[in-house]
Amino acid sequence: MPTSPIALTSADYVTAVQGLIAHITDTQGEAIGRAADIIAASLADGGVLQAFGSGHSEAASMELVGRAGGLIATNRIALRDIVLFGGEPAEVLADPKSERDPALARRIYDLVKAQPKDVFVITSQSGGNGSIVEMAHIAKAEGHPVVAITSLAHTAGITSRHHSGRKLLELADVVIDNGAPHGDSVLPLPDGGSVCAVSSIGNALIAQLLTAETVIRLLDRGIRPDVYLSANIAGGDVSNDDAEARYAGRIRRSAS
Repeated sequence: MPTSPIALTSADYVTAVQGLIAHITDTQGEAIGRAADIIAASLADGGVLQAFGSGHSEAASMELVGRAGGLIATNRIALRDIVLFGGEPAEVLADPKSERDPALARRIYDLVKAQPKDVFVITSQSGGNGSIVEMAHIAKAEGHPVVAITSLAHTAGITSRHHSGRKLLELADVVIDNGAPHGDSVLPLPDGGSVCAVSSIGNALIAQLLTAETVIRLLDRGIRPDVYLSANIAGGDVSNDDAEARYAGRIRRSAS
């Protein structure tokens, strides 16, 4: 591998990621367990896990929803839902900063037709954008438990963009810290700034830990949860289609 003329290497990124993983596994086990308690109780009662994130935080929702080895009783919510399912023109999301608009959250929530027993898992690195905070406000007002995945370091360094002045972690029943730093990237540049973000890696790990701990709790209750097989193995499509049919009208799957 070519060497850099400055004191920065890809190995430093690996070291940072290893530290992030250690932070999550060493300090967030209790929070992940409490969140899994809430999710398992919801699913045992016939609820669905509603996952929401904007920007790159949507990657956490993709880890929780509609993937091989994951729970089927899950639904992914995204800003583009107002276009895909709400009939709005694509131009409504032309502004790359649309995630800051709290008004979008109500329109997205209404499209979900969530039931009171559903649980919301909301992911946001900063925890302060308008649509994220508003979705947490709405979920709590509608009686849903809320699990937040966020960066405690990042959210401590920002001012909320929501008109209430509140942040995601202030509205959640359980807060899981992804360990990413303020600004997300971890490798400093010699003239200031930094490169190589880590939040997506931490969020993915947390999402998979939540899945594992939720399944453990459901099995302890004598419930074998519906879980996705890979669509690229024999029988995968048939098994997944049969299981998804049990949640007709509660979950939706799209190619995007």
